[in-house]
Amino acid sequence: MKTLEQTRRRGFEETLLSARRTLVMSEILKLAVDSFKASKTRFALTALGMVIGTASVILVVTIGMTGKEYVQHLIEKIGTNTVELEYAGGGATPTERVVYNDYLTLEDETVVDREMPEVIYSSPVLQMHDRISSGGGEERDTLVLGVSPDYQQIRNLIVTVGRFFDQTDDTTHQHCAVVTEPFAAERYGNDDAAVGQTFQIQGIPFTIIGVFREAVPDFGESEIAQQTVLIPYSVARYFTGTEAVNQIYFSMRTMSEVPEAAKEIVRIVHARHRPNSVYVVQTLTALIVTAGEIANALTAVLVLVAAVTLAVGGVGIMNIMLANVRSRIREIGIRKALGATYREIQLQFLSEAVIISLTGGIVGTFVGLMIPLSIRFFTNYPIPFSWLSVVIALSAATAVGVIFGTVPATRAAQMDPVEALKYE
Repeated sequence: MKTLEQTRRRGFEETLLSARRTLVMSEILKLAVDSFKASKTRFALTALGMVIGTASVILVVTIGMTGKEYVQHLIEKIGTNTVELEYAGGGATPTERVVYNDYLTLEDETVVDREMPEVIYSSPVLQMHDRISSGGGEERDTLVLGVSPDYQQIRNLIVTVGRFFDQTDDTTHQHCAVVTEPFAAERYGNDDAAVGQTFQIQGIPFTIIGVFREAVPDFGESEIAQQTVLIPYSVARYFTGTEAVNQIYFSMRTMSEVPEAAKEIVRIVHARHRPNSVYVVQTLTALIVTAGEIANALTAVLVLVAAVTLAVGGVGIMNIMLANVRSRIREIGIRKALGATYREIQLQFLSEAVIISLTGGIVGTFVGLMIPLSIRFFTNYPIPFSWLSVVIALSAATAVGVIFGTVPATRAAQMDPVEALKYE
């Protein structure tokens, strides 16, 4: 029975202590708010540093995410869904002394298209070089690529004037060509003038039906040069007299299918050739992952730079709180004389520092979010923003208030009440 009575009394005392602490905390917060009302200008100027720092963190993260999406979008236009297959050598068995050239063929492309439904576009690439007249009796070495009509979608080529050759042109072996903008400008003055003109490749006339350019810079990942002519593969193969091709491009439905598709393409093609032949694939998956990692690293560095602004704001809070403690020495002495404890005095000034910091953080968060949201609303440009940056910014603002408010709060709590009451 005695143990039960002690347990009840202990529970009552704990409840009473909790209620008293709640009352004390509410009183402390009320005193802090009253202090701010008495010096609104000082409060606003002190919080301004936190407004700028918090808004900077959110805007830096937003800019970093926007830059990352922009770079990834550019890389995707090059062809992140594309798998490039090429012959890397080999072809002899261990008992043979002759190394056979086991090049890729058009039949390899056909088999892969048939066995892999995830392939939406494919094209062989047959490379040649020829000296083509550039006007004034001069000739220039020009890259000639024999490709299929799907090559336009695979490489995201933009036809500025005219058209790209289609399946009918390829099937009927039309002597037509699509040329780059530099090719058209150097030989005929402009894109419009180039369409309909005729030039010769190894003595055979070809008619220009279109002028093209790549959608984005290729980062050195494209075989297209400035002086490049595209002709149907069905015509180009007669110049070489063989079915062999340099590369075959396959475009998948989504980027996520590329890694597994690359392995399957190699398996299918290797099964059709000599055991020791080597075929390799190249994709842009690694490039886009690397670009994302670089963007994340740059964003992290910029966030750290923005965090310096938060630290500067924290120093401002500490300075103003130290001045605040100095100007309220007599008030502190009176509160201690009336029974205020070390903890209560410390909490009072620490709460003031945190409220200043957190208020600045909330206003800064609002400012930091309003800028990208306004751009999205007025321009329809999908600028991304991260709610995680909001959590980080507010958490950092609170932490700054606690860290830089501890010294002034401790100094106030450590004051001797007798000395404080004597202070004039």
